[in-house]
Amino acid sequence: MEFKEFNLNPSIQAGVAAAGFVTPTPIQTEAIPSVMHGKDIMCLAQTGTGKTAVFALPILHRLMQGKRGHVRALIIAPTRELAEQIHDAINSLGQKTSLKSVTVYGGMNINTQIQKLKKGAEIVVACPGRLLDHIERGTISLSHVEVLVMDEADHMFDMGFLPDIRRILKHLPVKRQTLLFSATMPNEVHSLAKDILSDPTTIKVGQTAPAETVSHAHYPVSQHLKTAFLIKLLGHINSQSVLVFTRTKDRARRLGEQLTRAGYSSASLQGNLSQGRRQAALNGFRNGTFQVLVATDIAARGIDVRQISHVINYDIPDTPEAYIHRIGRTGRATKSGDAFTLITSDDKQMVKAIDRLMGSKVEHRTLTDFDYGSPVSQKHIQAYRRPRRYRAARYPA
Repeated sequence: MEFKEFNLNPSIQAGVAAAGFVTPTPIQTEAIPSVMHGKDIMCLAQTGTGKTAVFALPILHRLMQGKRGHVRALIIAPTRELAEQIHDAINSLGQKTSLKSVTVYGGMNINTQIQKLKKGAEIVVACPGRLLDHIERGTISLSHVEVLVMDEADHMFDMGFLPDIRRILKHLPVKRQTLLFSATMPNEVHSLAKDILSDPTTIKVGQTAPAETVSHAHYPVSQHLKTAFLIKLLGHINSQSVLVFTRTKDRARRLGEQLTRAGYSSASLQGNLSQGRRQAALNGFRNGTFQVLVATDIAARGIDVRQISHVINYDIPDTPEAYIHRIGRTGRATKSGDAFTLITSDDKQMVKAIDRLMGSKVEHRTLTDFDYGSPVSQKHIQAYRRPRRYRAARYPA
């Protein structure tokens, strides 16, 4: 099957061709016809399946007819990065149309957003908190919304956004099309889905296991040696794009700084950064300025970098579902990838859970040239510095 078989508006199809899309992914093949027929859908799909186009293309197709200048499609996302990713995809696929998309999220000047909304937009991509600010100020009207999209609903629950979502729903027309996307279905999200979806079509893609294009390995190491070990491990990796996950934002910041001092072009992505620096880190990772990006789970939502070859869990994730989310950043679009996890003696239960998820025991590996018995020190970390000829620019202030 090819995209042209969806019979999209010619202007939309031209955008699809300009973006280089020819063959839809399985989720696109299954879901797009239902969305184009106006059905509500509940879609269970992990990162990297192509779900953004599932709602972006039908929305653009629909909005080619009817009034302009009103907000007719509302897309709610949990993070600024994901909102920008969706906005960029809409602009790319809709580049041959005159449809306008505006992003609404915190960390940016609200007056700039107000001015953009005043000029008129058919599509708004928003994070819940800032959207409520606009609703309360009266600077946005949702009375003309025809399509509501909730992306990564499970993550919005994790971040405590569901009460905000229910407040936003009160300002939307009852008669509308609603599309809900989630990687997992906790009880709270399931309850919300029952309340907001009308006779939905349920679509499940890639839910039970990570992508087959990803290879997995666990590296046992003492907690106090993790940073030195990671630096050593990076020396064994032939890659220009490595995403490293930590449990906390402070650890992400410190680890990014330590990797930079060790000679790696690295940046960190965490909640304490301004939006400008977050975007600079993402852009630098996308264009290859930074080889390594260190991020927390929350900050990493919305990272759409297709050439990531390695995902390294500096800290093991809290749940098997989080493991799927993390490693879904590599092995995308049929490309191969590697998922490495540094594990300690405290991680036994989660290691077993990941093994159950994989259906077999994940291989445990060691590095023959690493001193596992050494006490940690800054001098010890310096011993694993990258060779000078490979050093790159530090992250800009």
